[in-house]
Amino acid sequence: MRKYTLLALTASLLALAPPSQAIANDTLYKSLGGKKAITAVVDDFVGRVAADNRINSFFKATASDPKRLATFKKNLVDQICEAAGGPCKYKGKDMKTAHAGMGIGSDDFDALVQDLVASLDKFMVNDGDKQVLLGVLGPMKKDIVEK
Repeated sequence: MRKYTLLALTASLLALAPPSQAIANDTLYKSLGGKKAITAVVDDFVGRVAADNRINSFFKATASDPKRLATFKKNLVDQICEAAGGPCKYKGKDMKTAHAGMGIGSDDFDALVQDLVASLDKFMVNDGDKQVLLGVLGPMKKDIVEK
């Protein structure tokens, strides 16, 4: 029951936080462990998504092309790093453009969030930092979910 409550809270935070809001200082970035730790979380997260039959079909083309996968991971690291107040700058496409026509639904997005939370948990990111990060990244849902 607690797990479902956390997921519901996470989904709520994802839906409510303002878009493109980055942390004003580097406190979260430092608390997460900097770019090296963010990279480790992203590597684990991408592996979880690739193994998640609920959503891995959305990433099949990216996962099968090593160059495209490396770019995807770099963009994701930069996006999280910047959102956490770190020195990185995300240079990828905006979320609406990147996900246009993919037919992603709310359940798909929620599965992705569950995979991210599992990766953050694996690296023992504390609940406060996890909620702040998810709150900053969450507003992307409206640009990703199409149905």
